[in-house]
This record gives sequence, C-alpha cells and structure tokens, in this order.
Amino acid sequence: MSLRIDHVVTSGIFSLDGDDFEVDNNIWLLGDDDEVLIFDAAHDHRPILDAVGGRKVTAVVCTHGHNDHINAAVELATVANAPIWLHADDTMLWDVVNPDRRIDAPLMDGQSITIAGSDVAVMHTPGHSPGGCCFHVPDLATVFSGDTLFNGGPGATGRSFSSHDLLVESIRRSLMPLDDITVVKTGHGDDTSIGAERAGIG
Repeated sequence: MSLRIDHVVTSGIFSLDGDDFEVDNNIWLLGDDDEVLIFDAAHDHRPILDAVGGRKVTAVVCTHGHNDHINAAVELATVANAPIWLHADDTMLWDVVNPDRRIDAPLMDGQSITIAGSDVAVMHTPGHSPGGCCFHVPDLATVFSGDTLFNGGPGATGRSFSSHDLLVESIRRSLMPLDDITVVKTGHGDDTSIGAERAGIG
C-alpha cells in the first residue's frame, strides 16, 4: 500500500501562562490503508477517528506538550487502543493537561519510527517548548514541524519554557540541512517548504 498523508483541522483553546487563545490546529495522519501514525491529537478526537477509518493506529505522536496539541490524545488513544509518545522534556506540560495518564514511551532525538514500510526520523527541536520534536519522512520529502517552524518563520516564543535563540538554533541544526523541496507540514496554518523558509532563518 502506498504511503499517504491525511489532514484534519480542529478548533479550540490554547492556554498558557494564564492566557487563552482560540486556535485552529492541524492534525496529520501518516500511513497507508492498514496503519497510521497520528501527529497531534488536538481538541476533539472524533473527527480524527473518522479520518483513521478503521485503520490500526500505531501511535498518537505529540510534537510537543502544549495543551492544544495534546488535549484529545487520551480519548483518541483509548478508543484506538494506541500508545502515546512525547519527548520527556515536555512531561511537565503533559501533566497539567493529563495528570492521570502517563505517556507510554518517550520520543528521542535520532529515533526511527517505521510506518507502512517507511522510516520517520525523530528530531528533537527545543525552543518553542523544551521537548518539541519534528518528524522527517524522506520517502515523501516531508517534515512534520509542529510549532517549531511555520509558513513565515519560527514558532512562537516569549512564554514559559520557550527560547527564541534555542528555537532558531534547533531549526538551523535539524531542519535547514534538509533539501529545499522538503514540504513542511505545520501545527497551525498553511504548508511551506524548507527552501521558502531558509532565507528567514539565516
């Protein structure tokens, strides 16, 4: 079966440092007709489950631990009988939203995940949050960037546990070596490419 990407958008509230913001989140499903990885179970598990369409969910993968990227993860993982993966450096963010449910396995820099016969490389890219990760799929010339890199530049910083300098360093180290044609599937907003963002990163 051929590897493909499915896309779901859900809407809800992002809460951090006492502030609430209405946001639209991208949820990305990577797989074939039999199995699928889900990146960022946001706000409402039901439309995500509809997109799964009966396939085996290999894992619910969290690009980072902000509430708007994990607040449907437990419901989705429970219904789909799937594990939840998150980098350990974002455990403190996870615990605020899901104090009664631990993650099943920590994501690690350099880890390789196999889905539908293709490899997905885990890249730890701290800065937006301490445990932020991106996921490179060479077979599709695609990277899932979470909130590390957007169409228009680096993700937001200036709040708890974030660092602009560290984020830019992470992008330069992990994402800028990728080919210019690599498509960037972001946590919010439109797709971009490594080539389109290169000039803004320096």
